[in-house]
Amino acid sequence: MKPAAYLLTRLAIGATLFFHGFVRVPKINAFVQGTVESFEKSILPAALVQPFGYLIVFVEVLAGFLLLIGLFTRQAAFAAGLLMVMLITGTCLIENWGALPSQLIHIAFLIVLIQFEEANTFSVDQKRNA
Repeated sequence: MKPAAYLLTRLAIGATLFFHGFVRVPKINAFVQGTVESFEKSILPAALVQPFGYLIVFVEVLAGFLLLIGLFTRQAAFAAGLLMVMLITGTCLIENWGALPSQLIHIAFLIVLIQFEEANTFSVDQKRNA
């Protein structure tokens, strides 16, 4: 039963990350501009926020895709977790408390994926290591 639970968790988190980024790709410039505008009153300069806005989309799509197929699962979950820590930091800097619960839930499930990696039996990783 653990492998099935792990698979569902990995697919759910992978899907949320992948599709968060995927829907932003066609409108990436508008997304980045909106991010820069939301940080105008924060201590972070636009020169730092703008490239991070592009990075968010790239990491969401890549980490989400890797989690969906179960390839480099531990590394993808860790990268997504680092992204969540950065997003949590930014969320706190602009006092967007409404976004915080979603980010904390994501990081909690990413920790589960890392902690219980031995249950990742329905994955490309498993096929590669066999």
